[in-house]
Amino acid sequence: MKVTLSGLLLILASCLTLLPSSELFWFSLNVIFQHRFYGESMPFGNKSYKSAETLGYLNSQQALADFALLIRSLKHNLSSEASPVVVFGGSYGGMLAAWFRLKYPHIAIGALASSAPILQFDDITPWSSFYDAVSQDFKEASSNCYEVIKGSWAELEALSAQKEGLAELSRTFRACQDLHSLDSVWEWLWSAFVYTAMVNYPTEANFMMPLPAYPVQAMCKIIDGFPSGASKITRVFAAASLYYNYSRAEKCFKLEHGPDAHGLHGWNWQACTEMVMPMTCSEESMFPTSSFSYKEFAEDCMKTFGVKPRSHWITTEFGGKRIDLVLKRSGGNIIFSNGMQDPWSRGGVLKNISSSVIALVTEKGAHHVDFRSATKDDPEWLKELRRQEVEIIQGWIDQYYPDLKRTNKE
Repeated sequence: MKVTLSGLLLILASCLTLLPSSELFWFSLNVIFQHRFYGESMPFGNKSYKSAETLGYLNSQQALADFALLIRSLKHNLSSEASPVVVFGGSYGGMLAAWFRLKYPHIAIGALASSAPILQFDDITPWSSFYDAVSQDFKEASSNCYEVIKGSWAELEALSAQKEGLAELSRTFRACQDLHSLDSVWEWLWSAFVYTAMVNYPTEANFMMPLPAYPVQAMCKIIDGFPSGASKITRVFAAASLYYNYSRAEKCFKLEHGPDAHGLHGWNWQACTEMVMPMTCSEESMFPTSSFSYKEFAEDCMKTFGVKPRSHWITTEFGGKRIDLVLKRSGGNIIFSNGMQDPWSRGGVLKNISSSVIALVTEKGAHHVDFRSATKDDPEWLKELRRQEVEIIQGWIDQYYPDLKRTNKE
């Protein structure tokens, strides 16, 4: 029997898999659960997001405890008390999977954490690494594409400063309503480039938005296809339109006050309370250079939610700078899977920690690509990655039953 518990959030899925066995046969059953405060799992109904008082229950520790209680309840109700559990997660869910194995080793025998940036906190990872990685993806696709995007921000700023600049940008970007600020244009473009780098999958997908295979390369092909006299603004708009309108269904774009298409509101709360990931843009980035200030970040969170961030809570709760020692001494049976096309990989575990804490790294992999449904067009490196994961997990289960049998005899 196999029971899958899943919590879906932003670009992540947290899955817990129950794997009972008998000497005669295997059979499976899939059950999906949501992370509290996401989807329809609202503890306080329509009032769940009304105040910091109710949102205070939205945090990683509560989510892990939910999963622990759910697994114990399922195993009891299914008369499967001796069945091993392996947890799976991608992105934030990958962090949850790894942390679950550390916090509840008596409940899960192993974890597969895909694209899990557990090192993206404090100053463990260079703050510019994420946006440097996004930029590297585009530079590798086309140096001209990278330079056009890098130069477009100054061109946008210069145009917006002109008397009719925002009106012209409204027309160029096919805004559903007249623009009142350049910020919305920057955010619209920024999101398109970042999310496209994350989901630079080798096959057509619709995880964030419907996109072709290798969408970064497709974006750069659009930019490089313009004549030499075309403006950078026109080129980046056309490239970003691939992300927002690959299906060609959109007649205009809601650049201001658009819907929360990716369910980010809950994550913004978590980022303002526990998931504090400092990020900057360096000179090597295709985005304008930027810095990070804990003080300014705290002020923004106070304005938005009325709370101050616990800036160092995650490293206090789950392990700090020497997380490798934590994993080596206290962890085991964890697979960290990362693809170097995914900018979140820079905050992930990229080297083996021990014989049972394994890093599987692929050069062309994107954001938890190994968790996507298999297709006939999957490249060989992706098939091999999944094969390795299955082989390692099978080894955990194969070891579990002799250990259980030996324990029962004692």
